[in-house]
Amino acid sequence: MRDLRSEILENKKLAEGIYRMTLETPKSEFTRPGQFAMVEVPDKFLRRPISVSSYDSSRYTLIYKVVGEGTDIMSRMEPGDYVKGITGLGNGYDLDKIPDGAYLIGGGIGIPPMLGLLKAMVMTGKSCKVVLGYNSADEMFMLEDFEHFSDDITVMTADGSYGQKGFVTDAFDKCEYACACGPLPMLRALDHKVERGQFSLEARMGCGFGACVGCSIRTVDGSQRVCKEGPVFDKEVLRWESL
Repeated sequence: MRDLRSEILENKKLAEGIYRMTLETPKSEFTRPGQFAMVEVPDKFLRRPISVSSYDSSRYTLIYKVVGEGTDIMSRMEPGDYVKGITGLGNGYDLDKIPDGAYLIGGGIGIPPMLGLLKAMVMTGKSCKVVLGYNSADEMFMLEDFEHFSDDITVMTADGSYGQKGFVTDAFDKCEYACACGPLPMLRALDHKVERGQFSLEARMGCGFGACVGCSIRTVDGSQRVCKEGPVFDKEVLRWESL
């Protein structure tokens, strides 16, 4: 974990309210897909937790949705501007636990981390089935990036304007193992169809590295912090009534 000053290489609109920011960094602190960064926004006291879609030794890419003043400021930043961010945060997906043929499921702004996981799966020689969920065709983003690494992709749209009509839970009956990231209602619904897996949770965060314990949740192993022990948890330890 390091607080790095990084230059913006790209800040591009992908869909309505969705942006991709690529930053050049002196040293990547990311070690697993599913980790995140806490990004400092000018004139805002708290940093914003943003998921990372991809990274290498010299750059990383954030996909974010404009939902308030902070992310609106981010959307207006330009290449050549600098951003401070604490990188390499959180507990990402454990590839050693993921069996061959697992499902990778992303919904909405939970889609970006699944791209990094897909790349890692391909590099280790493991096959997987990808399911991506959007509200409509107008809100789709990153599909071409996924298609570059896999030809086993199912796209679900709530209104049926692209792919199959329905939600990600309509893409299959049951599965033995899945890695998922998306809104809490989606994860709750997946819990009934997935036997085992790793789910990434969203939470409001103060510090992003476990000091303020503001994002603590109850699990079968006791209280754990989404920013530190998570955001990726084994599905079996989650206590849904506390989320």
